[in-house]
Amino acid sequence: MRKEGAVLFADIAAPPMNLLGPALARDLVSLIQQAEADIALKVLVFRSTDPDYFISHVDVTKIEEYRQEAAKLTGEASIALLFRHLSASRLVTIAQIEGRVRAAGSEFVLACDMRFAERESAIFAQPEPAFGMTPGGGGLQHLVRLMGRARALEVMLSAQDFDADLAEKYGWINRAMPANTLGDFVRSLAYRIAKFPEAGLVAVKDRVNAIALAPIEDFRRDSDLFGEGARDPEGQSRIQAALERGFQTRHAEMDLAGLLADLNGH
Repeated sequence: MRKEGAVLFADIAAPPMNLLGPALARDLVSLIQQAEADIALKVLVFRSTDPDYFISHVDVTKIEEYRQEAAKLTGEASIALLFRHLSASRLVTIAQIEGRVRAAGSEFVLACDMRFAERESAIFAQPEPAFGMTPGGGGLQHLVRLMGRARALEVMLSAQDFDADLAEKYGWINRAMPANTLGDFVRSLAYRIAKFPEAGLVAVKDRVNAIALAPIEDFRRDSDLFGEGARDPEGQSRIQAALERGFQTRHAEMDLAGLLADLNGH
């Protein structure tokens, strides 16, 4: 972490591929608690130290463990409610995306207030239906509102990878930008926002959330459905088949869409 005035830059580093497991969930909870308690902070910028993975997805072998870490912030064992807490926070949050954001990685950046992605490297996916599961961290709620019904269905039901240019066109992100300009742009925007009175920032975010942020009950329902899907025998079978093909390994997930296409033969 690096604090510069009213802006905090937080770098995600969870080798080998930034899986969202118990350790990263614990770190996110601690970071959010510390940042919200610092009355001088206005803007929180998330980046990754891994050029290939921003947040890959949850660790499917440790679902109960990471949910328990999330509960330390929200009181409920749910990544969806952790992410929604971030959306409702007084802090303005910006995701500077390089590398892959899939499933809960996508849902994390969707929970941020703004998303800017490196054109050359960023990859987006919401592939849970390939396992017979429902996106459980808020992705369903955000994507339908951002993209509209048809595009959100295309994204989720295809379980395909989308590059930054198409993600921008669909409304998944604010902008796709060249690598040599992304960091400077995000830094400049964060500093600019941080110059303005906090009362105005909070009031605008609160009113935008009243229009665009789904009720907490909808996030809770999606989280429950994801848990049910993860426990279902078909879901368990498809997860095991994916793990046998290299799921949750750095090399195999460079082309996760290709790996998922082969699961029908499991």
